[in-house]
Amino acid sequence: MSETTRILVVDGSEVSRTIISRSLNDQLDDADITVCANAAEANQQLQQAEFDLITTSLMLPDIDGLELCRQIRGSDKHRFTPLIVISGDADGRLLREGFAAGVTDYYDKSRGYSGFAQFIKRFTHRQSRLEGHALYVEDSATAAAVNGQMMQRHGLRITQVESAEGAFELLKECLPGGPRYRDPFDIVITDFFLKGSMTGGDLLHAIRTRFNLSQQEMPVLVITGSTSDERQVEVFHAGANDFVSKPIVEEILMARLRSLLLIKQQFSALRRQAEKLHHLAITDMLTGVRNKRYLLDNGEDFLNNQRNQPLWAMLLDIDHFKQINDTLGHITGDRVLEALGTLLLQSFPKDSMVVRFGGEEFAVLIPNCSREEAVARAETLRLAVERLRPVDIEITASIGICSTLDHPDQSLSKFLSLADKALYEAKSRGRNQCCIYTQQGIEAITLSVNTPPTLDARGGTS
Repeated sequence: MSETTRILVVDGSEVSRTIISRSLNDQLDDADITVCANAAEANQQLQQAEFDLITTSLMLPDIDGLELCRQIRGSDKHRFTPLIVISGDADGRLLREGFAAGVTDYYDKSRGYSGFAQFIKRFTHRQSRLEGHALYVEDSATAAAVNGQMMQRHGLRITQVESAEGAFELLKECLPGGPRYRDPFDIVITDFFLKGSMTGGDLLHAIRTRFNLSQQEMPVLVITGSTSDERQVEVFHAGANDFVSKPIVEEILMARLRSLLLIKQQFSALRRQAEKLHHLAITDMLTGVRNKRYLLDNGEDFLNNQRNQPLWAMLLDIDHFKQINDTLGHITGDRVLEALGTLLLQSFPKDSMVVRFGGEEFAVLIPNCSREEAVARAETLRLAVERLRPVDIEITASIGICSTLDHPDQSLSKFLSLADKALYEAKSRGRNQCCIYTQQGIEAITLSVNTPPTLDARGGTS
């Protein structure tokens, strides 16, 4: 469905039209209701505008309601628009003749108009326009144009290519880190027989084995000119979810696509839920940074990864934080921690690991960082904490840092303990300062600059 659902209500009773339109407006979001008293008015509206749903009573003043349905089904614009008949005689003539007239569903008005809006709400949810991005592989320009326009008319976004090789390259761009990663395909529609060295079957095999995309993660609908049992078996063995036969019947194609897109949507919803649960499991909910469990599970590999070298550990502790909790309360203390977490996330690029180490202490693992940049970042962060003033409270922080440049081949526990010793030294020297643990021992950090460095967008200094 479009964002605004356009509904045409056809009923000979003014009272019924008023009740129906009022009920739909009250219970449907963004509904645009047009009412007509007879079939002549309805046909005039249908010529002037396009509707997402049409309801009609079985008996109209000028013609039979089923005859109106037949006329609508004979038009190009509303050939596939859902048609709901409102009737008190659902067990009789409507059930015998409704299907042939193109009726999609009916509502028994003996149930009362109060439930009609909920009926329509459920119906529109089931019958919504196709939503998604399809990769359409077709080497016939004529078939691609006709079928592509057909699918776009039903709401599907189409990217069409002529060969399996071209489709393979586009799918490769959808993998993590690729240029299409943020705009992937929801479904692949491919002819089974294609020109070129790769067939549709080869593309299917690549999707399932090379890209490791399951039938739920990437549904594939195959278009084939053969309906033989052997061909169907071949199509399914290649990894297709479903197939349609040539010549394409629009209703069948849309039904197959709607079913496969629902599978994709359900898979995506489950994956988002799993990602959300994973995020909750590894995130400190108060500050928004990673939690200690994440550090323990991933820190060792992060430290030993050669691509992260040289790597720096930074430990930061809020000075006199216990006094804040004791005098101003833990809620105020939480606001201070929350503000500091936000500052840390803004101060370091995403390839750094920012962790709440415990209480008011935070740890940061900074990859690919020179000594000069690490020292500048530590001092810049200390000055930023001074300026932070969360909930109008003056706070300062002490910081200790160390590096694999000075202390290679250390375990995560030992490496962090060296930064902790530098932090302890910063506190013993009077707090609100930074210390570094070098090969020669612990030294205070001083920057001989006229103006304090400031954080750039990536957390570097300028």
